[in-house]
Amino acid sequence: MTDKVPDPPTGAADWWRGAVIYQVYPRSFADANGDGVGDLAGITNHLDHIASLGVDAVWLSPFFTSPMKDFGYDVADYCDVDPVFGTLADFDRLIARAHALDLRIITDLVLAHTSDQHDWFTESRQSPTGTRADWYVWADAKPDGGPPSNWQSVFAGPAWTWDARRGQYYMHNFLPEQPQLNLHNVEVQDALLDVARFWLDRGVDGFRFDAINFAMHDPQLTDNPPAPPGKRTRPFDFQTHRHNQSQPQIPGFLARVRALMDQYPGRFSVAEVVGEAAEPEMQAFTADDRHLNSAYGFAYLYADALTPELVRRANAAWDGAPGQGWPSWAFSNHDAPRAVSRWAEGRDPDRFARMAMLLLMALRGNVFVYQGEELGLPQAEVPFDRLVDPEAIANWPRTLGRDGARTPLPWRADAPHAGFSTVEPWLPVDPRHPPLAVDRQDADPASMLTLTRRLIALRKREPALRLGALRFLDAPAPMLAFERSHGEETLTCVFNLGHEAMAWSPHGAANVLEAVNLDSARTGHLPPLSGLIARRPSI
Repeated sequence: MTDKVPDPPTGAADWWRGAVIYQVYPRSFADANGDGVGDLAGITNHLDHIASLGVDAVWLSPFFTSPMKDFGYDVADYCDVDPVFGTLADFDRLIARAHALDLRIITDLVLAHTSDQHDWFTESRQSPTGTRADWYVWADAKPDGGPPSNWQSVFAGPAWTWDARRGQYYMHNFLPEQPQLNLHNVEVQDALLDVARFWLDRGVDGFRFDAINFAMHDPQLTDNPPAPPGKRTRPFDFQTHRHNQSQPQIPGFLARVRALMDQYPGRFSVAEVVGEAAEPEMQAFTADDRHLNSAYGFAYLYADALTPELVRRANAAWDGAPGQGWPSWAFSNHDAPRAVSRWAEGRDPDRFARMAMLLLMALRGNVFVYQGEELGLPQAEVPFDRLVDPEAIANWPRTLGRDGARTPLPWRADAPHAGFSTVEPWLPVDPRHPPLAVDRQDADPASMLTLTRRLIALRKREPALRLGALRFLDAPAPMLAFERSHGEETLTCVFNLGHEAMAWSPHGAANVLEAVNLDSARTGHLPPLSGLIARRPSI
């Protein structure tokens, strides 16, 4: 433990409302010790780059002790740093440097499951009557020896694995090496709150709670019903997940989390909510100022196309009604193929990346920028023999997988391995990425990186973008138009998401604050993949 908790950045307690948060995937951000894997020291060495974007906070994906079966989302020790990433002292230095740069640090917390190498599970599997016997989800076999229910895991195959030592099945929503914690047990909740307290005392400014709607199960182990026909690439997709996740007791546990975090002023909490019906859970997990501050789902992350209807649907539930929480949005992250490759549909990826960044900064809620998004990186192509992600390997070639979104960040175009490491990285550098490296874009006034800095600055400067209400305007698809209003200020945001130019004229004179890809002198004309934000004149 540090002698003195680093002071957090100054600012209002609700600094997070409308914030821009930059996600770092530590394995792929920067390698400081030359082993081919990114680490905490590498992040610290490059915090100046993140600060230059103008973001409010940094979200770090897991760096805890782990056997890395799911690359850190299988935690073996919640209160230590895995040696591949460094030490607790490295983390303390990262916190201190970030706070000196007025950046807040948000860490992942994985509360639904641990690694099978965690001491808790080692003890739990020894006996049905031991001290931690009920800390995980155990059940007897059916009379025919089969698993206790029909539940399927996300990563393919049953959500149950037989354990001969205990003579029972244990549950896992993900890999067999990620046994499910029993959060119905108050002792387990208490232990997890102690974990959160450990990092809060160490200076962390908040948490992103991984797949938190998987945190509890139906104790009756009721079979899931079949899902309606749809896209199916794995057994998990054949079921409606009514009983292995999304239980009504989860908000009660999150209220306990919130009560703890309220003891640390200015801390931020955001839930990751996975599933087809995420919005009701996002609302429940953030309701009435007694639960988490914010939540985000996969409305954009798993969408095949960016359309006006998608934006309308994603924002429909978040109208600012009394008692309602605050949404968060991401177009890309470490779990989804990069938006440029999912949504460009053969169009110029640079034009698409610019328009998408303008749209992201115009949305109501908090927004997450995934490392490399500020550079316009496309999804990397990773050959099968270099894949390491268990989901990508299990579902190859039916899905793009996650490895292509996790390849090293390119820092220097002409350096070996794009300046990420001095040795071959854990995932290969896509040859399309070095020309988009930070050093190439840093001083270029026309680069995607420069534009990203400018758009983040615009969002921070304009209360209507950061805090204002959102109202959609009538516009023919594939045009998207809405207003952001705060106080007396109203901004009009218009985007052509399509493949062809469209006619559009503002109502009356308007002061254009920012525009992208308006490469035509014609008035009343929006080229494809263009957008603008304009201030509506006072009447």
